[in-house]
Amino acid sequence: MDLRMDSEDGLVVGSPEQMCGQFHSELMMQLPQWRQRLSERPGSFREVEEQIGLFYRRGGAMVAAGLLAEVSRLPATRQVVEELEQRAEVALRPPEKRSRRVQLWGGLIFWITTLYCGPRERTGQGRGKQGGGVYVELAAFGFGKGCSPAVQSNVARQVALCPSLQLARQELERQGLKLDVKAVRRIGEQTGLRLLTARKRDLLAWREGKVPAGSELSGKRVAVQIDGGRTRLRTNGPPSRKKGKRRSFTTNWREPKLLTIFELDERGRMRPRTRAWIDGTFAGPDHLAELVAFHLHRMGAATAESVTFAADGAPWIWDRLPGIVARVGIPPDRVHEVLDFCHAAHHISLALTAFGIPETEHRPLYLEMRRQLRQGQWRRVVSDLADMAHDELAESEMQREVNYLRRHGEAGRLSYPTFRRHRLPLGSGAIESSIRRVINLRLKGNGIFWLEENAEAILALRAAVLCERWDETMDHVSASMARDNRLDWNWEAADLTLPPVETSNSKPPSKSVTPGPSTD
Repeated sequence: MDLRMDSEDGLVVGSPEQMCGQFHSELMMQLPQWRQRLSERPGSFREVEEQIGLFYRRGGAMVAAGLLAEVSRLPATRQVVEELEQRAEVALRPPEKRSRRVQLWGGLIFWITTLYCGPRERTGQGRGKQGGGVYVELAAFGFGKGCSPAVQSNVARQVALCPSLQLARQELERQGLKLDVKAVRRIGEQTGLRLLTARKRDLLAWREGKVPAGSELSGKRVAVQIDGGRTRLRTNGPPSRKKGKRRSFTTNWREPKLLTIFELDERGRMRPRTRAWIDGTFAGPDHLAELVAFHLHRMGAATAESVTFAADGAPWIWDRLPGIVARVGIPPDRVHEVLDFCHAAHHISLALTAFGIPETEHRPLYLEMRRQLRQGQWRRVVSDLADMAHDELAESEMQREVNYLRRHGEAGRLSYPTFRRHRLPLGSGAIESSIRRVINLRLKGNGIFWLEENAEAILALRAAVLCERWDETMDHVSASMARDNRLDWNWEAADLTLPPVETSNSKPPSKSVTPGPSTD
């Protein structure tokens, strides 16, 4: 691998020592300018300090380039490159040398002459299912398309965190990386799609039994919470036949579905200084359910002390829990199902409103029934509401609310005193917070709408940032894409709406009970 700095005819990069010397000479030339500016304007210290930091970022990129040039010539690196060629998922042609422009973290541009392997079965009529070729030497170091791993990681991280691409570009420029908005968009979206592709490969490997169960959750008390948000997706219409006329499109609301998995402390809350796992998808409920089962398996939930599922009353959640438990292999007597208390209480209020209770009587009656519900007297609450609704039609709104509470009570999801006694969460506040932080603060807003694949990519990136697993996620993605750089992230979900299995909702973990209906 041959590196040249700044242009194809620029300085040849040989070693990190050479680059250190080059940086030192540039530093000695720059130092008088900083000294003069600061002596003339003492108040400019902030600007000088920031310029020094950017200058040292450039120096860091020079040293990294020197290390890259030196290590690429080592026999051990050659062996890694040959193994990548042999283990590639796509049959490759013999390598040939090509020159490529690459940007490193710190803003430096390098021209690299490196080995390129094209797909062996390419016909010359486009890429086809074999995808593009592989720069095997760059793949061994985790490079993407025209940028280093650090550039990919930091650009994608800013795209996920900042409220717009323009602000992400400005923040990157303050860090010494000058890119236009199109480049920021391209790198961010490609990194997100790479993450989704790696996730799909892991999930398919799990289906085939190739992913061993982990131990992260072994022996711990675990909470799983699921919910959905709202985001507008863009659907493009047919191209316009009139020259210069913009393409029409429609924007419809879609429900991105999110999950969070975390360890519980002695009070039934998220244990401090632990990291929750957050993931989600814009696909259907079966896709989200399969993701829940996959993450629980690879984190070792089958050997957890207890697993508590907490959510609102959406039927698509509760219908799939038995299938998730069966796929993961969690003992039924360790599973608890909790209907979020605030949602349950809200349905009491809706029932009273539907009955037409006067405002002066509504709140005292609601507070009394809410107290009874929290004390586990859900049968009394349902009975009182049913007596009030005995003259209502079966399809009436009040009867629907009564049936809602009755079904969840019979399923054991309203046993709040038992949940408190076993130090389990009574609500789903963690997933509500995740919906706000992951979806609402980035993907939802006035005038914001997304193509589905872009929204899916940003959702995955932002979830990885907020659950504080960014670096390990990026390392895993680089390793996966080094073997196969084709982007293919869609998958057909398995149907997890299996017959109900025994769960323990109102008894200690050592005992088993048979719940009632598991749907709304």
